Amino acid sequence: MPISRNRLAGSIAPATVAAALILTTLGAAAPASAATPAGDTARALPGTHPAWATPQADAGATDASAPASARIYLAGRDASGLAALARAVSDPNSASYGQYLGADQVRARFGATPQQVKAVTDWVTGAGLTVSASTSHYVQVSGSTGALARAFGTGFHDYRTADGTHRAPTADAKVPAAVADAVLAVSGLADAIHKNSSDATSVRAAEQRGAAASRLAAPDKKAPATLPEVPTCSEDGYGSKTAKGAPVGYEKNEPFAPCSYVPSQLRKAYGVTDAKVSGKGARVAVIDAYGLSTMEQDANHYAALHGDQPFKPGQYTEYVTPDKWTHQAECGGPEGWAGEEALDVEMVHGLAPDAQVVYVGGNSCYDEDLYDAMAKVVDEHLADVVSNSWGEIMHGTGGDIDPAVVAADNQVFQLGAVTGIGFTFSSGDCGDSSPGAAATGVNCQADTNQAQADWPSASPWVTSVGGTALQLGDKAGKYGGEVSMGDLRSVLSADRKSWSPFPGAFYFGGGGGVSKDFAQPWYQQGVVPDRISRTAADGTQSATPLRATPDIAMSGDLVAATLVGFTNGGTYSEGGYGGTSVSAPETAAMFADAIQARGGRALGFANPALYDRAGGKAFNDVDDDANRSKRGNVVDLGLVNGSLRVRLYKIGADFGLSASRGYDTATGLGSPGKGFFKSFELKK
Repeated sequence: MPISRNRLAGSIAPATVAAALILTTLGAAAPASAATPAGDTARALPGTHPAWATPQADAGATDASAPASARIYLAGRDASGLAALARAVSDPNSASYGQYLGADQVRARFGATPQQVKAVTDWVTGAGLTVSASTSHYVQVSGSTGALARAFGTGFHDYRTADGTHRAPTADAKVPAAVADAVLAVSGLADAIHKNSSDATSVRAAEQRGAAASRLAAPDKKAPATLPEVPTCSEDGYGSKTAKGAPVGYEKNEPFAPCSYVPSQLRKAYGVTDAKVSGKGARVAVIDAYGLSTMEQDANHYAALHGDQPFKPGQYTEYVTPDKWTHQAECGGPEGWAGEEALDVEMVHGLAPDAQVVYVGGNSCYDEDLYDAMAKVVDEHLADVVSNSWGEIMHGTGGDIDPAVVAADNQVFQLGAVTGIGFTFSSGDCGDSSPGAAATGVNCQADTNQAQADWPSASPWVTSVGGTALQLGDKAGKYGGEVSMGDLRSVLSADRKSWSPFPGAFYFGGGGGVSKDFAQPWYQQGVVPDRISRTAADGTQSATPLRATPDIAMSGDLVAATLVGFTNGGTYSEGGYGGTSVSAPETAAMFADAIQARGGRALGFANPALYDRAGGKAFNDVDDDANRSKRGNVVDLGLVNGSLRVRLYKIGADFGLSASRGYDTATGLGSPGKGFFKSFELKK
């Protein structure tokens, strides 16, 4: 999943997180004002005093004159009504299915009132803070730490952490009863780092740091007699070329890994070609940080090189504001996000070549900027489907996720649902995201402290996308089968006679698992078995079913990689990429194709419709045991600095997850099958 979100500011104990998040997300919570018992003058904001702000780490009171800021998210009107309507318009079994609201209707029915905004503004300015920004979703304030303390009824101290000294409230913040109805949540009271980093995983970058990126290409179609000293791959279908001269691995006649897939192969494998759909009439938004100045040019060049059509005039639009970009040093800048952006845009265009594509770049990799990008798409209805290839763990050694982030994100997802907009999110590239996986996984967050489902993938209001290792039957892209996305990795010894370690160590794998933070959404009932839904990823048993992820899966393995091209340092190059970062935009494109198949009618929040199709021809039921095709793959990168660089991978070996018959936490319902698009055609 090429992006890891690190949000440590709002840490609270896991049990408190679970209760707060389940109620907020599913719309079962009482109105905000009901959270304040009769007689109380203020409402507490659980989680604003983070777990890492301990007495042992206390470095003393923060200077009252020190600058500070916070974001106050607005609750709007009728939060429970918003959740109920989001469900009704998304559920094919509801009389309100597909009856979406316009932007003006949403604002009038669920938006914050002028009176609420004025009450919040009067409160914070009365405490000595300044309103630095205001939207229909939040009020941003700035000023001194002393003014922040007056506004939120708590002191502020500095605390020593592994990332340095950070400010945090000494107790949970409070908001006056007079504005309790207006406030959804508050972020930024603690100033720990909340940034997202792009980790789109390139085959070359993972194994050949500093080498030029290019497509793996064989010198000829005949398997060489010994391990070649030039990059080599299987061109004519999965495992079509034997890696002669390689040490004994997992099976006899170990093959070279497939050459990186291109969109025409993926379209064939997943039925896009046969269904004669192209996403015409649909709009897909891609959200990342910053923006690649050559994106449209690169996407057109990539398409032309691989037999596809470039964007038509006006088909690609982007919203980027370079003059407002911040935190470039911390986030890696636009260069650090270029591979991710190119991957996302090219996969959407590749699998839905006639869909409108809108790129929206956050002004940094920090939470608030990416939130603003999502809100822009919803507020301006820029798309029907939104692809997001980023996420984070919810529980870590430094604390738990900021509950304000969860509340604000879910509100945007629900607002999107009632207007006919659906979000796809990568489920992660670290298996069950446990410390065991993080010990050797290349794309894991090291501070994880338990097996868990990632956020925002775990939200019941998004489509969580897992990964598979796609096996093509021939070069043309005929579907040959799939196993779960999960790789064990071994390195060729210097004498070329053995692999180390063998069996290999976990290196890369699709994310998933059951989240202890959210109750089971209605659409998973009767499809996800109790034996799965009542056991959280960390082994915690639940008396009631929980949210399971992912919902669906597509090709994303690092071994069976996908080709991506973009300009870096003035030079265009291509290379294989892997991760559920590939799977999420692929899925968004498939949803665009489904919109065309249903006559242009918006699909909206897709999960209820997906689960209605469980067990049918709409999905390939990915089963690691049943799909016992070749599992070992040799990746030969040729000579690097005078040394032959060869790796052995075993696929279908995710950490803590596996694909089995029916729903599973490695691939969800499965991947789009032969009947996927036909199942969305409207009955005459």
